[in-house]
Amino acid sequence: MLCFPEKTFSQTYQLTGNPVNTTGWDLVSDAIVSGDFIRLTTDQTSKYGAIKLSTPITLSYCDKWKVEFDFRIDGNGTTQFGRGDGFTFWYLANPPTGFVSGGGLGIPANASGLMVGFDIFNNTTEGQMSKVHVLYGTNNTAGNNIEFNNTPGSTFHSPDLNPSQPFVGNNYKHVEVNGETDLSNPTNWIIKIKIDGVLIADQSFAPSGNAVGMTQGYFGFSAATGGASARHSIQNVKVFVDKVPILNNIIKPFVCTNPATGSGTVDLTSYNNQFVNNPGNYIFTYYLLGVATPIANPTSFQYTGNTTIKVVVKDPTSTLCDNGDGIIELNPTPFAATDASLTECNNNNGGVGIFDLNTAAVTTLTGVTKEFYPSIYDLNASTNQITTPSAYVSPPGIIYVRVTTAQGCVSTAKITLNTHPVVTVYDVDIESCFIESNPLTASFNLINAAVVPNPAGFTKKYYPSLTDALNGTNEIITPASYIAPNGVAYVKVFNTTGCFSIAKITLNVKGPVPSRVLKDKIICVESKTTLDAGPGFKSYEWSTGATTQSIKDVGVGIYWVKLKTGECITTQTVTVFPAEIPVISRVDISGGSVTVYANGGMPPYQYSMDNIIWQDSNVFTNIPRGIAKVYVKDSYNCEPTTINITIPNLINIITPNDDGINDFIDYSALAVKSNFDVNIFDRYGVQVFKADKTNGYRWNGTANGRRVPTGSYWYSVSWNEKNNINRITPVNFAGWIIVKNRN
Repeated sequence: MLCFPEKTFSQTYQLTGNPVNTTGWDLVSDAIVSGDFIRLTTDQTSKYGAIKLSTPITLSYCDKWKVEFDFRIDGNGTTQFGRGDGFTFWYLANPPTGFVSGGGLGIPANASGLMVGFDIFNNTTEGQMSKVHVLYGTNNTAGNNIEFNNTPGSTFHSPDLNPSQPFVGNNYKHVEVNGETDLSNPTNWIIKIKIDGVLIADQSFAPSGNAVGMTQGYFGFSAATGGASARHSIQNVKVFVDKVPILNNIIKPFVCTNPATGSGTVDLTSYNNQFVNNPGNYIFTYYLLGVATPIANPTSFQYTGNTTIKVVVKDPTSTLCDNGDGIIELNPTPFAATDASLTECNNNNGGVGIFDLNTAAVTTLTGVTKEFYPSIYDLNASTNQITTPSAYVSPPGIIYVRVTTAQGCVSTAKITLNTHPVVTVYDVDIESCFIESNPLTASFNLINAAVVPNPAGFTKKYYPSLTDALNGTNEIITPASYIAPNGVAYVKVFNTTGCFSIAKITLNVKGPVPSRVLKDKIICVESKTTLDAGPGFKSYEWSTGATTQSIKDVGVGIYWVKLKTGECITTQTVTVFPAEIPVISRVDISGGSVTVYANGGMPPYQYSMDNIIWQDSNVFTNIPRGIAKVYVKDSYNCEPTTINITIPNLINIITPNDDGINDFIDYSALAVKSNFDVNIFDRYGVQVFKADKTNGYRWNGTANGRRVPTGSYWYSVSWNEKNNINRITPVNFAGWIIVKNRN
């Protein structure tokens, strides 16, 4: 019977609902379902009704149990006897099957078990009362009436509860009946009865009569009327009966007897997990079938022939009844291990597999020990035992195993080692276009590398080195866009059996393919040119929008063209530079000769005084006095650089004798020139005159207020001219002047 925790109970059987659900129950005689209650009898004389569980319940392993129900006894009764007789809750080995007279409260003669009667008719005074009767034994008194059964230790009769708790009325009364094994006398039950929460009975009952040794019975309720009458009704019945749940009632493990002794030894506790989940939560007791004394040493139980063991499972937390339905049948049979085979991967065509020899199906028995040997000779001699059977590295072949059961029976078997077919892979080369920002690298799609003929049947993982592939380290997590230079990667290819081979993928970066003919150009700034990328490309795309091989009439600037070779595109930049304009760096004038100096641009230079006639020499002669213009151009033949120069009209003989004729040399006409400078030196290089505003840029042949000696003097005149590119060009004008003074 179930043991029940304080707050929650397992409601194994119930009579609840509207209408009441009677599945699993049998209605007897006049009992019927009436809405939300079971009517056992109508308010008529000589009526009988009962309801019982269809299946007997074994309580012999229960420590605690409980039944709850509500009852109502009402009706008009009879004129002579009033209301009667009452009803009984019971657990009987032989429940009623037909009519029972009213005085028996619905309990037949010689019924055996536990009976709790609720009696409303005093058979002595023929008056109404409210008494509870309990009998744990056999109902064998006169008139089958437990009211008169007073078997010592097996019965209880309450006082008349009519003044405080009358049983007759229109309202239901709630009853709780609790049963509990009496620990001081385990064959007894302590029965507690409460009506509407009021304790009516609480004592130990010893079984008597045929209840002694009773192993199972039926729960139920019955009522009867005799000369008096009443309606007897029950509802909300809850019979709490659950046993420890058993996974298997009968276990027939393989056992054998040792040929040398004719007996075997077995650990009965090793089968506990076949009876219940979490066997550590329970207490197990083992009995030889038909023997009441538990087996003293179940972990080492010795047997010879067929033996049946009864197993009782107890819940020490007292939340469940015990279960005595467990059976272990020991039927010794000869033991023989069977030959088996194992197949493992020949990974990467290494020629060997890694075998877990323990998984070879040489026996279905548990608790056996196995010893593995590389040859039958080693097995017979117990030499060279394989010490790592869970990871045995071997090529295809045969090894041998000695299997010993828990009972000491021994057999040998052969294990054939096979390897799966090698995963066939191919080393391949793949190529990809360079990455423009880093032309030495490319983005490779390793997934598309054709390393297997049917990619759908395989799983692949990618690694940067062979060592990584073998060890499963540093896996490439973006194989569809693997950035790498020229080199290799490795792919580990698994088939559906989990076997693998490793293939090498050679990575080739398709580098830029620029135009060999497209070069930077230098042109005159005002000119146009043609840029030609040359033939041989799949397509062209210029920064101008053109898609032709060449573009015309382009001026100074920076241009690009995208050149497609295969599927790769090379972007090539080309610059059209403006030609550097040559600069007239200096002009020297001496008499009628003009010497022009230039730099910059692209020599050789050409020179002209009229922009028509050009000469290679930078010297012009016989240039008349006055304003002139010099032109210079370089080899690009662009617009020339020009500068205006002045050829001074200076006399080269003065006679400073105050006669008004050639008394001085006058430079004032050049004073408007930028950075104008005039110096006169004697033949020894000593400066004798410097022109400035104070002397009006005129020299009258004196130095420091005294006339200079007659002779030749050298003059140097310089100034700056601005050319047509807004640059300053120094002009030097030098020559000799003769001074004739009076002696």
